[in-house]
Amino acid sequence: MSPSSQLHDQHARETLRLIGPDPEDWVVARPGIDHNVLIVGGGQTGAAFAFALRRAGIGRVDVIDAAPDATRAGVWTTYARMNRLRTPKTLPGPEAGLPALSFQAWHEARHGEASYADIERIGRGQWAEYLAWYRQFLGIAVRYGTTLTLIEPTDAHFRLHLTVRSERGLETRVETARKIILGNGVVGNGRPNILPPLAGLPPSHLAHTSDAIDFAALAGKSVAVIGGAASAFDAAATALEAGARDVHLFVRRARLPAVPVSRARAYPGAYDNFPALPDALRWRQALRFRRAGSTAPADAVQRVTRFANFHLHLGAPWHEAAVVDQRVQARAADGDFEFDFVIAGTGYAVDLHARPELARIADHVLLWRDRYQPAPEERDDALGAHPYLGDALEYLEKQPGAAPFLKNIHVFNPAGFVSRGVPVGDVPCMKRDIPAVVRRISQDLFLEDLDAHEARMSADVPADFDASLYEPHVYRERDVEATE
Repeated sequence: MSPSSQLHDQHARETLRLIGPDPEDWVVARPGIDHNVLIVGGGQTGAAFAFALRRAGIGRVDVIDAAPDATRAGVWTTYARMNRLRTPKTLPGPEAGLPALSFQAWHEARHGEASYADIERIGRGQWAEYLAWYRQFLGIAVRYGTTLTLIEPTDAHFRLHLTVRSERGLETRVETARKIILGNGVVGNGRPNILPPLAGLPPSHLAHTSDAIDFAALAGKSVAVIGGAASAFDAAATALEAGARDVHLFVRRARLPAVPVSRARAYPGAYDNFPALPDALRWRQALRFRRAGSTAPADAVQRVTRFANFHLHLGAPWHEAAVVDQRVQARAADGDFEFDFVIAGTGYAVDLHARPELARIADHVLLWRDRYQPAPEERDDALGAHPYLGDALEYLEKQPGAAPFLKNIHVFNPAGFVSRGVPVGDVPCMKRDIPAVVRRISQDLFLEDLDAHEARMSADVPADFDASLYEPHVYRERDVEATE
């Protein structure tokens, strides 16, 4: 570790000292409860929540992640393939208002102030390094190789069915929790959006951008990428950089989306108050984004256009696709083609029933289509499938009184987009939404054991001193007259 890095760590430790020690766990222990809060997902969201809950004095918090180890948790070292993050470097992240824990402080300590001033957006690799430091420095423990397979609600808590990968192989366990935070990424409330005709292709010839793709194996191959958003361009660039013979990117729109409409509401008033907007206005904002299209950053487009063997197809949805003689034969709107491999950069579909861990609760969750009926010209079935979340990003009941346990599941993944106005789980939402969830969890855990807390607050408190400390100086009129 360099001297400047050591100095930064010392400064960060001093910051933690100055804000005082972590509060003691005040939550009343309940028999048979393993976790007050289980956080599903050990990436940036899981680590930030673990720290925030610790600072709120909430103990018995556990973080699980299906990845086998820290190097493969989250997206930044796995299927995120951009060179730079897509968010401005100045946005607050997981530092919880403590500058010494911020990316800027970390980066400047290692590379200097001039280096930070030089970068327009944070490099993906550096962000991954920073998150690893954050997790290690704060001592955030994550149970890797642990997958939540089923949430089973009971009257008093959740029974959590887990699959745990160990040296002995796969084991199943059942643990209990009072609260759950779903910080489980882009597919946390759904699935990769692979539609016909791609759905008929075998895994040997098709991958989604969320898959672990062996790009080295695509060297010398002809590759098709479907989609016009950033992840499609990132996959196309990675294939070209790996030596693909040629890459054809097919976009159904006649022009690439280039207008980032959500930037119009990227100011504190709109950001802070978006969850309080009327449903109709939140819907229109989500619909405006959907219709404008998700824009790839200019540098993502430039990353592919520098290759002469990159070919862009506009207004070219695929109509047919099949494997014939080990090659994918495709019929697109602009012609017939053959490829060795296809990558679907087609995004994700919100579909609670696609998640096995939600099987017992999906039917009870209030969706936007249950709550809000837009005019026919504003209908959008994909947006309607998003859960309609409460103020603390909790699930709400479709039928009031039928599933009261839903208020104890907080959704911190992109399924919260329509309700919150940003891709929940990404950097832009952290400053606003993590405190909202932690406040609600604290309130709920406190009020659910109010009798015990009332007894604690009303308990006898020993005096700091007795009357002998001041008795000789108590004013008495006759004593004054005697001295005169």
